[in-house]
Amino acid sequence: MTLPNPDAESEEGEEELDYRFTLANERTFLAWMRTSLGLLAGGVAVHTLVQPFRMAGFRRAIALSCVVLATVVAVGAYAHWRRVGVAMRRGNPLPDTVLVPILSAGIAIVSVLAGLAVLLR
Repeated sequence: MTLPNPDAESEEGEEELDYRFTLANERTFLAWMRTSLGLLAGGVAVHTLVQPFRMAGFRRAIALSCVVLATVVAVGAYAHWRRVGVAMRRGNPLPDTVLVPILSAGIAIVSVLAGLAVLLR
């Protein structure tokens, strides 16, 4: 195994990265994927384990919110991982992510739905 040469440059003008930055990018991607899997598991658990609420559709709305949010986070994590990798190889500033506000808003929506479901039970 050889360590990458930081002075090496590809034919497309992209520099070889220090492997530590690549691994950090992958760890961030995997953290987003863990979040996505947790949301997916939560959605499936709500749909299968929670008893129906008095108001029809609340359980399904909570489960679907979790599953949709899990899908958005998984796709967004992949796109962000790719953009960060390209930016690092080209020496550009790292791009911002929209996943943080999306995840915050999504979890707030799921929390409000769950709170209403508990209060109206």
